[in-house]
Amino acid sequence: MNLKMKRIYEAPKKTDGFRILVDRLWPRGVKKETARLDAWLKDSAPSPDLRKWFDHDPEKFAAFKERYEEELVMNPPTASAIAEILKQLEAMDVTLVYAARDPEINHVVVLRDFLEKQRK
Repeated sequence: MNLKMKRIYEAPKKTDGFRILVDRLWPRGVKKETARLDAWLKDSAPSPDLRKWFDHDPEKFAAFKERYEEELVMNPPTASAIAEILKQLEAMDVTLVYAARDPEINHVVVLRDFLEKQRK
């Protein structure tokens, strides 16, 4: 099954498969009905402290990646969220939905790569 990433501000499509919001905070200006999410796994997102420290600063991305990967392994609620995503991936395509503006410098890139490693 395929693992995809998509901004919440993009229109949902049937090809998205199981749509999971992987942000701690609900995205501004988005109604729950129009988001068409199947799950909201807040615990898959970086901790509030790490998110605030990173602040989407490209110069901090390498260090952010290391710290976030540690959280993905060491934090039990995060591990539970990861297990849920992997379980869904066994059955169908999954789209990780996020609100960040930059499609390459954000936590979802790290999460996607982490999940792909876990699948192998």
